Amino acid sequence: MPMPAEQIEALIKEAIPDANVVMEALADDNDHWLARVTSAQFAGKNRVQQHKMVFAALGGRMGGELHALQLHTSVPN
Repeated sequence: MPMPAEQIEALIKEAIPDANVVMEALADDNDHWLARVTSAQFAGKNRVQQHKMVFAALGGRMGGELHALQLHTSVPN
């Protein structure tokens, strides 16, 4: 079952409360997303660690409910 952007955003914000999340559909199927996530909690972490934080927020839904998620993570300026 596809996962809507609002649900993905809510899960990320629940785990990373200061996150600014911008979702972009990569296909018109609610299954392929690009998430741009900005958070001060990413400071001092490398890209892999940042991505792991976001995937952890999704609680194992990757590969099941959520088929594909491309991530762009950053620290606020």
